[in-house]
Amino acid sequence: MILIQRVRVRWPAAARGAPAANARRGLNQPVALPRELPEAEVVIHDVLVDEADGYAPRHEVLAGSPGRAHAVGLWLSRREVTVGVDRLPTWAAYPHPRASTHLFALAPGQVGRYRANFRFTGCSCSPSWYFEDWVVHVSHGWVDRDHFERGQPERDLDHRVHLYGGTGRPARRPCPPALSGVSGTLVRP
Repeated sequence: MILIQRVRVRWPAAARGAPAANARRGLNQPVALPRELPEAEVVIHDVLVDEADGYAPRHEVLAGSPGRAHAVGLWLSRREVTVGVDRLPTWAAYPHPRASTHLFALAPGQVGRYRANFRFTGCSCSPSWYFEDWVVHVSHGWVDRDHFERGQPERDLDHRVHLYGGTGRPARRPCPPALSGVSGTLVRP
């Protein structure tokens, strides 16, 4: 049994500013699994938290064979007793799509967490941007309903990037100790 939970937070380009970012802060967190899950080789709990819906989460449960993981952008493969987890290429405009990316291998009883974010665009007839922030948990075996929320994964990957261009926010440098508490203008030679 392989259990997958993908939580996606989605917002449009118009919601890039600080007030909109504050509204979605903390929404890209795992949630409790539904009380009733089907019995299958692969069970997927897919959660979408979209700005267009007022950030009200929409839940979908999928079940089937390992190929069912393609619906959430993953490729699963068995390697003796472990399960290999790869991310399939996306239609993202950024980061640029590339071949499948190996994320981790899980032994029975292990959990892996993968974080990523993407900038997508519509087709050429609708060139509107939207963004997604993902947190994906994969368990090789059953876990408690709240394990993804409270437990620590054995494998943890963070592939998040700066989505708005540039290299990220400049680091804040503290004021040198000799100048702390000094008022006035600092003139550089």
